[in-house]
Amino acid sequence: MIIAGLMTGTSADALDVVLAEFVHDSPSVGGSGDSELGVRILASQEIDFDHQLRADILRLLEPGDVPLSLVSSVDARLGRFSAEALQQVCTESGLDCDLVVSHGQTVRHDITDGVVTSTMQIGQPAFIAEATGSPVLSDVRARDVAAGGQGAPLVGILDGLLAGDIAAPTAVLNLGGIANITVLAPERDPVAFDTGPANALIDVLARRMTGGETGFDRDGKLAAQGQVDDGLLTELLADAYYELPAPKSTGKELFHADYLDRFLGTRAHLGEHDAIATVTELTARTVADACRAHSVTRVVASGGGTRNPTLMHRLQAELGDGVILTSTDEAFELPEGSKEALLMALLGWLTWNGLTGTEPGLTGAAHPSIAGRLSPGKNPLQLPEPLHRRPTRLTILP
Repeated sequence: MIIAGLMTGTSADALDVVLAEFVHDSPSVGGSGDSELGVRILASQEIDFDHQLRADILRLLEPGDVPLSLVSSVDARLGRFSAEALQQVCTESGLDCDLVVSHGQTVRHDITDGVVTSTMQIGQPAFIAEATGSPVLSDVRARDVAAGGQGAPLVGILDGLLAGDIAAPTAVLNLGGIANITVLAPERDPVAFDTGPANALIDVLARRMTGGETGFDRDGKLAAQGQVDDGLLTELLADAYYELPAPKSTGKELFHADYLDRFLGTRAHLGEHDAIATVTELTARTVADACRAHSVTRVVASGGGTRNPTLMHRLQAELGDGVILTSTDEAFELPEGSKEALLMALLGWLTWNGLTGTEPGLTGAAHPSIAGRLSPGKNPLQLPEPLHRRPTRLTILP
């Protein structure tokens, strides 16, 4: 199968598109033996949102009330944008896809007393199905939430399949708007959770410092010009979220501009470069603390934060010399910018073949669930005979 994975993260700056070809070596359909899954990345692009769409998405991510008309408008516009972006990638690569998996944009992820009460991703999949003629899997988090899970992070399934058997405790880290890790260790069940903000607070300050021209700290140059304010860092680290046990999840419902301003408001003397240096250190410290709590000796990183050398330098310093910090490019031969969209494609392959895409140990759900809901393409849905077991390994093919 060739499956398109579409991913929009909490940074809300672009749409990641991957076309992935999956090759399964199962000896027979419905067989119960272990099997491996190979995947070949045929195309991968990051397509920036237009200015107005991004501005409206960011408005939806702030905690204040917004008109329902804006939610509806962004839902339709993001659906159309996703359809056009995928058509562009397919045209340029000369490929068609058998299935599309669209994550959409998370605009709400509500948590009360550690329990996710609702999650909402928008980006109407019907526009993608209409434009491409392919079936579309969407709404991939809701079933896990219905089963009592966090609905996030979902990437633990991919991390476990990529890592295979490991010799020492390893954290597979994603540095998007929010940071999450999957901890894999010999003879221990995997654990996955959001550690806290990755780029979420950094991006808030970068937009302010550049007058909105840049939505992130390009090459970490802004933070590199400042000094960490220890008092502010101590106050930020006191947030109760960091002490919660896993599994846990968070988002911009907590770590947003108003949240940050509550701390900055008492420090009018603090320079803007020192402020962004401090929230960069916050990300490094909270990720490192989470890794230390699980005795991690290797961290395999991906996501936009890996392109910030100041953040990566601070993360290595916080992890210490005894912990190896590497990338998915080096560890798995998987380009870091393709990982989240590949996760969507993998979930599509699992759902299409009747296999679960979540694990209770990773999300806290009562049971594993088959992810998402399917919108038919131009033809009626015809799913294959379900497989009985998930593959035990995912190999990136040349």
